[in-house]
Order: sequence, then C-alpha cells, then structure tokens
Amino acid sequence: MRDKVRKFSNRIAIKKIRKDFSIGKFNDAGWRIAGDIRIEKYWSGELAPAGRHSSAKLLWSDTALYVSFEAIQTEPLIVSESPNLKSKTIGLWDKDVCEIFIAPDRSEPRRYFEFEIAPTGEWLDLAIDFSSGKREIDQDYESGMQSSTKIEELQVVMAIKIEWKALGNTPQVGDIWLGNLFRCVGRDADRGYLAWQPTQSETPNFHVPQKFGEFEFHE
Repeated sequence: MRDKVRKFSNRIAIKKIRKDFSIGKFNDAGWRIAGDIRIEKYWSGELAPAGRHSSAKLLWSDTALYVSFEAIQTEPLIVSESPNLKSKTIGLWDKDVCEIFIAPDRSEPRRYFEFEIAPTGEWLDLAIDFSSGKREIDQDYESGMQSSTKIEELQVVMAIKIEWKALGNTPQVGDIWLGNLFRCVGRDADRGYLAWQPTQSETPNFHVPQKFGEFEFHE
C-alpha cells in the first residue's frame, strides 16, 4: 500500500478537453475538470507558510497543453516595474514566478523544456539539455507560448498555453511524460522556492531531472 501511495503522489492525471479556448478565459468550463495540484513545500521538502502556498491545474487538447497557477499572495509582489510582454524575459526567475518543466521523452528526462510566467504576464521559454552532465540552455528556443494573468486580492492567477509542435511531440491517451511544477516568491534571504516534487538538493535548485514527477494523459 505504501508503494502505491508513493507512486500516486508523484503522478498527475491530465484530463483532455475537446475544444480549445483562449488562455485568457480563466472561467472556461474546461478548467472545472482539472484537479488541483498542490505546491506547498519548499525544494527541501519542508512545508512552506500557508501564505506562500499555490496550486496548479493542467489540461490538454489535440493541439496544446494548458497550465494554470493560483498563488496565494500575502506579501508584496516582486515584479518588474516596466514589464516586457513582447518577448521572453531572461532572468525572470529572479522575480515572483511560477514554472513548469516538461520532458516529453520519459526515457531521457535530462532533455526538457522550461516555461515561466510572472504576475505581470512576462514569460520565459527555454530548452534544456543535461544529457552530457553539464546543463546546456537554448535561450533562442521559441515555443510561441501564450500567457495571461490577473492579480486579485491576496491571490495571483497565471496561465499559459503551449502547442505540442513546440515540444516536438504530441501525447496520446495513456502516455506518461515527466516534469515538475514550481513557484518562486519573495526576495533576498526570505526568498522561497516551492516545488510540487521537492528536489531535495543541497541548495535551492529546480534543475534536478531525477526528481521529476509523472504527467499522465487521460481522456
């Protein structure tokens, strides 16, 4: 029984939608079938304060992956005063941000994609290759990802849409990809690095493919 619980805890069942919708439609009915994925622990596995908890929802269609983050925000936002929404923002990880890492080939989790979204709507997409043992980052990677955000009282909602052609593969029902979900919040010594699957690295580090969880595609 323990093994079953452990296996289930690191797997997300992603439900399929039949009709695509604009990523700015936060109230689209499609989101209702997506389960909440809790992001409540720091990278170390320690439980973060409730004011930093967040959750994610994942959906998929024949054409794209949809990801929505709802982040509790009880402290001042750490964001750019002059956000750039026309192109990717290198260094976005130094601000408040939510992220998803995706490895389409589960036999090689060291090759994966990184997508980030900030409360301002700023975004970042990168292709990562760790297969040589040294992390190589393709900053010129262009996914065409779409993003939308809204800042509410004590909460920030951020959503992204990534077409399968940007990932080089289209999943089928029953397929399992690998990845992780993250949140960065706060600044300096009080900065928090939260992970759906804690990486348990010596220092805060999200780039630990061996700790990726499973994304299973369902009808």
